[in-house]
Amino acid sequence: MRKLTYLFASAATLFLASCGGNKAGYTVSGTVEDGVNGDTVFLQEVVGRQLVNLDTAIIKNGKFEFKGVQDSTVYRYLSHEKDGKDALRLDFFLENGNIAVALTKDSDTATGTSSNDAYQLIRTQIDEINKKAREIYATIDKTVPREENELKFAELGALEEQMKEITKKGIESNITNPVGIQLFKQNFYSNSVDENDAILKQIPEQYKNDETIALIQETTNKQKLTTPGQKFINFEMENPQGKMVQLSDYVGNGKVVLIDFWASWCGPCINDMPEIVELYKEYKGKNFNIVGVSLDNNGEAWKNALKKYDMTWPQMSDLKGWKNEGAQLYAVNSIPCTVLVDGDGIIIARNLRGKALAEKIAEVVK
Repeated sequence: MRKLTYLFASAATLFLASCGGNKAGYTVSGTVEDGVNGDTVFLQEVVGRQLVNLDTAIIKNGKFEFKGVQDSTVYRYLSHEKDGKDALRLDFFLENGNIAVALTKDSDTATGTSSNDAYQLIRTQIDEINKKAREIYATIDKTVPREENELKFAELGALEEQMKEITKKGIESNITNPVGIQLFKQNFYSNSVDENDAILKQIPEQYKNDETIALIQETTNKQKLTTPGQKFINFEMENPQGKMVQLSDYVGNGKVVLIDFWASWCGPCINDMPEIVELYKEYKGKNFNIVGVSLDNNGEAWKNALKKYDMTWPQMSDLKGWKNEGAQLYAVNSIPCTVLVDGDGIIIARNLRGKALAEKIAEVVK
């Protein structure tokens, strides 16, 4: 489901507890589009960021089958290998009962048990949106400037928002079962702090020891300290010249400051950079500044990017990548991440980008 964005959205897809189920065990049987007799289908789990094989089945008479017993409901993948390469993949919930699956290019299905039936309702809606998105994307003329395809990109953006809304509703209606827990783990980063806080309060006790849920709780607690209305948190790092500087050298001194967490290896960060450059040029003489906080771990790559993308505002980094101490203090779990601070050092906005960021800066810079 949501093939383009879901596969590794969570670094830890771990065992999920659930209520009993059919102790007779499970049977997972299904078909593969374009699969032929003799092809292999793998039952897999995610460990770290890698898919690990747990079992295999061979397609016979057009079908494959897995049998076993589960003590609890777990999130798993089925992958079809053709000519030594993965061809199709489906995510589903492995639990006791009879699970019927179909691996296809556009509309996978897994049904027959409570978790999979609930997940399939969401998957079907997501697949419909993906289909529309593919149709629009196929009509984009890549030989012309982006502006000439702006309407189509706007349509894609609207579909992405629909997808997010479907996912949120799926989480809300399933948060007490494995489906909602898994969706939340995969999508919490796109929620506001208040949204995550509200969802965490609804999670049943048996899921709270889950490693990822515990991490989300810790992150949310940190984010509460850096939400709008809170005083900025100071930290110290080196600038590109090797001098130790503090965030307080720039923040809380009367200017509106945009703290921009980014990295040279971050595609979306680089895509946004021309807009950030223009904002700096427009407002730098009007009581405004930017401080870049890089999550790079390669000093040369960091400094080269500063020159290449004309990032002339103050910069700092400890070259620790995702372990960047500033990012830890501000509970940054995805980049780009922006924190807008007023002249008194009070946070006034988080995670604004594009038009929303430009409008907010125009509003607060005097």
